Amino acid sequence: MSDTSLNISRSGFDATPTVSEGGVGDYIALMKPRVMSLVVFTGFVGLVVAPGALHPVLVLAALICIAVGAGASGALNMWYDADIDAKMQRTAGRPIPRGKITPDEALTFGTVLAVGSVVCMGLMINWLSAGLLALTIGFYLFVYTMWLKRRTPQNIVIGGAAGALPPMIGWAAVTGTVSLEGFILFLIIFLWTPPHFWALALNRTEDYKRVGVPMLPVVAGADATRRQILIYSVLLAPVGLSPAFIGLGGTLYGVTAGLLGALFVALAWLVYKRREGRAAERAARQLFSFSILYLLLLFAVLLVEQAFGGLLAWTT
Repeated sequence: MSDTSLNISRSGFDATPTVSEGGVGDYIALMKPRVMSLVVFTGFVGLVVAPGALHPVLVLAALICIAVGAGASGALNMWYDADIDAKMQRTAGRPIPRGKITPDEALTFGTVLAVGSVVCMGLMINWLSAGLLALTIGFYLFVYTMWLKRRTPQNIVIGGAAGALPPMIGWAAVTGTVSLEGFILFLIIFLWTPPHFWALALNRTEDYKRVGVPMLPVVAGADATRRQILIYSVLLAPVGLSPAFIGLGGTLYGVTAGLLGALFVALAWLVYKRREGRAAERAARQLFSFSILYLLLLFAVLLVEQAFGGLLAWTT
């Protein structure tokens, strides 16, 4: 272990190394690869389902820019939240709390990625998609991480807009415009985020309470959180179905979205009804796990229909 010096920060996180010990894996972890993969996937769907086409090389370039921008957001979030990450069980293993990467290095790394991704997107694709990418990064850092997260239980509701923008970025990369279809894809993810995250937060209440982050279960209690999960799930189900009514999704999408939406609401109802003991914890875990599958399948079906439609067009 290299020598360390004490750095006083927002909440007393004061033992971080002045010299990095991090390897490639630590820098990858700093970029939140699991979150990045979902961002890239939804952005890719926006690229594919948008009318028109990009050269495959430009599609790859746009996806790399979206991925790097998402990684920049993750790194900057970990830089700012290093003090509370060190005290939470879920995040204590991140590179900065483990002393593998210094906060200054994370800040520099995230800033370079952010600027580079936006500039490259603008120069290689178009400046509208670059502007939306910059908005995504800035919103996640300044609005969610710095402003909302430690101040209001609505943090994840408003802050969820950042994670919902990638399909619009993909759409704008192809069309150079923002449209109703792109907004619908945004709205699906926006409404999906609160029940997805609150299902996790129900079983992590003590973690958030320990560091003073006012997540909804901490401030309003578990029962109020369960009620909000059910409300957002009921709102999400018809919005998830709406692409089938505006021509963005076909019959397969409509059937899939209807079934998945009904199951999402059913699991949210179980979370609402089961309020004590292991049954309550299990219901929250089930909804959290299913919510990921829900979003992946909805967007995957859009891809399948697009590919099938393209195959039919090619054969005729």
